[in-house]
Amino acid sequence: QPQLVESGGGLVQAGDSLRLSCTASGRTFSNYGMGWFRQAPGKEREFVGIINWTGGYIAYADSVEGRFTISRDNAKKTLYLQMNSLKPEDTAVYYCAADSSPLRKYPDAGGMGYWGKGTLVTVSS
Repeated sequence: QPQLVESGGGLVQAGDSLRLSCTASGRTFSNYGMGWFRQAPGKEREFVGIINWTGGYIAYADSVEGRFTISRDNAKKTLYLQMNSLKPEDTAVYYCAADSSPLRKYPDAGGMGYWGKGTLVTVSS
């Protein structure tokens, strides 16, 4: 069972940038799709972005398209989320997740089977 640990959250101002990282251990990271999700106070967890095991397929939620970039470094077993032009509505706990099945060309949010504990991002206006 993989262990996922997020880092990089913090308090920033609107318009700032922040990069989140998610370090994986416990299984072959490079064979699995990964995703970022977030949960704002009082709201349900929502999809942010997803990347397949090769990095050749990436998808984003409409709310972050063009501002956020997801990437991965398989040698470092690390997933990244570069967040630019942050808005107060981006305030949330951000979670990384790993696909429950390996080598899927088009992973989806519903297929994520493993989760980190999250890192808090707060964007002030």
